[in-house]
Amino acid sequence: MPINDWFKQRERRRYTVTSGVSGSLPDGVWRTCPGCRKTLYQGDVARSHSVCPHCDHHFELIASDRIALLVDEGSFAEIDAGLTSADPLRFSAAKPYAQSVRAARESTGLSDAAVTGRATIDGVPVAIGALDFRFVGASMGSVVGEKVTRLFELALEERRAAVIVVASGGARMQEGMLSLMQMAKTAAAAERLARAGLPYVSILVNPTYGGVTASFAVLADVIFAEPGALVGFAGPRLVEQTIRRSLPKGFQSAESLVEHGMIDGVVQRGELRGRVATVLGYLMADAAGTPAVAGDV
Repeated sequence: MPINDWFKQRERRRYTVTSGVSGSLPDGVWRTCPGCRKTLYQGDVARSHSVCPHCDHHFELIASDRIALLVDEGSFAEIDAGLTSADPLRFSAAKPYAQSVRAARESTGLSDAAVTGRATIDGVPVAIGALDFRFVGASMGSVVGEKVTRLFELALEERRAAVIVVASGGARMQEGMLSLMQMAKTAAAAERLARAGLPYVSILVNPTYGGVTASFAVLADVIFAEPGALVGFAGPRLVEQTIRRSLPKGFQSAESLVEHGMIDGVVQRGELRGRVATVLGYLMADAAGTPAVAGDV
């Protein structure tokens, strides 16, 4: 075949990707950054803690990766892994609640949205947890509320600091009043820890909303957030509809919240472990001589 004919034939070829979706990128190799729209090699993204090297967009992480990013290697031991949600209301909307939970368990390998356990951070004993947004939007139902409460109780009993990485769409309304009760339950447990003089650090990631924001997420002694994280009670659209006014640019962003004093700092993902370790080093030194306090709020 003459070389000119070969080039003409090559130009007429149609190439397809292997993901099965026209116009998308092959699964597991490349991804498009939603911030700058650049195509990124997954290996480079993984090495940068899932942060875009071009525009600093922070990609979502699963709960186990959130914990691994913070704790000393090999120190994490999970607790309460077998707790699962019931379906007290037999709730059904677009699909039955039980079906949604079952699908989330199969796709994530988790029993529910919270992963909790013991670990150390730079040698400091901690009770640490993280919420996984893949599991029904990391909404707080009875299991998430119970696991967070038990985490605070573990910290109190064993004189540990508490650290929680929070991402959530809010209360899991498919569980009705049982879901709303978790707000008071987790808040009371956080208060008992505070009375005992033990530190609690929360890290808010994108997104953190609803009843989770209105309870344990913002009751910490020190509150950090990742860059670009959106944090609030109601979403921006609902707020605009309620007050009938346009919202300022950056409303509910982590950067706006630190300017208004709601959180203590916006911290790059790669710097979180160091910042948390420094805070715990100071606060646990003060907590060492503080006696434990029993009793409810």
